[in-house]
Amino acid sequence: MSEAVPKGEEVLLKEAVSKFVSTYNRKPLAAAAAPGRVNLIGEHVDYCEGFVLPVALPFFTVVVGSYNSTDECRVLSILASGQEVQTSFSSTESSSLQPGEPGWANYVKGVLANFPEKVKGLDAVIVSDVPMGSGVSSSASLEVAFFTFLEDLTKITVDPVKKAQLCQKAEHDFPGMPCGIMDQFIVTLGKKDHALLIDCRSLESKQVPMKCSDVVLLVVNSSVKHQLTGSEYPQRRAQCQQAADELGKPSLRSATIQDLSKLKCEELVLKRAKHVVEEITRTELVAQLLERKDYKEVGRLFYQSHESLSKLMEVSCPELDQLVDIMRSSDGVFGARMTGGGFGGCVIALIKKECLASLKSKVRSEYKGNPVFFECEPSDGARILKIE
Repeated sequence: MSEAVPKGEEVLLKEAVSKFVSTYNRKPLAAAAAPGRVNLIGEHVDYCEGFVLPVALPFFTVVVGSYNSTDECRVLSILASGQEVQTSFSSTESSSLQPGEPGWANYVKGVLANFPEKVKGLDAVIVSDVPMGSGVSSSASLEVAFFTFLEDLTKITVDPVKKAQLCQKAEHDFPGMPCGIMDQFIVTLGKKDHALLIDCRSLESKQVPMKCSDVVLLVVNSSVKHQLTGSEYPQRRAQCQQAADELGKPSLRSATIQDLSKLKCEELVLKRAKHVVEEITRTELVAQLLERKDYKEVGRLFYQSHESLSKLMEVSCPELDQLVDIMRSSDGVFGARMTGGGFGGCVIALIKKECLASLKSKVRSEYKGNPVFFECEPSDGARILKIE
């Protein structure tokens, strides 16, 4: 498959309800959906309190379910690949929930443990078409969808920013990933035809209009995910904090390029810090340029960002670099860059719509891997769904 086409919320909801009825012999009482996301620019800066500029994708995780009159939580998940996985745990007391196997269940447990109210035993079905392992945040989509489902089930409404923070804490506590706030924030607060400029220090945000009929955001999945030790992301976060500590600042958000000349740390830490400081500036500028529809300058900053992620943050890989190089030499491409945590995953490109078909053809013929394309139409964030 070289094209990833969203199924749509209604189709996913019908699948989830049908599976719930056939599995648990009753209709679900609550339902919710949350999208995936792609970051336009502002990579590896959210944990440094910088600015990020993501959009919500039209791929969704849908959760349906109801109470089951026991103390057991039973969850069945149908992955984007069609594979079905199940889990159950005997207690929904937040104090006794513990991380464990299967790994995917830790996202559910983390949300249950961080939900503001104790939740009784429940049955739930999760259906998703968010591509996994592609850097489009299937994990945050699951967390926020499950949290929003709990809001519908319990009739407790949580402030959206607080919801994003609680879902971020869930990922810290249970899967053990020290992620920044971006993923959960955009998945919660996304808006159709808009990007969201997020200040990761104040948690203020601004909707940036992105509707343009002749320009397309194209996401290209490299279809590779390099096996890592698991320390790469925490290591970079620690290196950035080391630089901030040496400068006597709470985070690199407060640092300038001039400040970095004062650092006496190893070259690797300096490279990480330089990327963060410059990427924060690029991100604010891209938000302004998008509002003016200055796509040529946006594209130039996309290429700058990719070079920095490849050479300074060192989170790119040969496949991502090749995809960006192919796009750089293609007609109608304003700019391209890797997006997500890196070491595989996706490239995002801003291109003229009239050049879309020829670009896809060129990538298929020149890229050494198996690319998967999906056009990115900025979507709405998480919401409760009505079950017919």
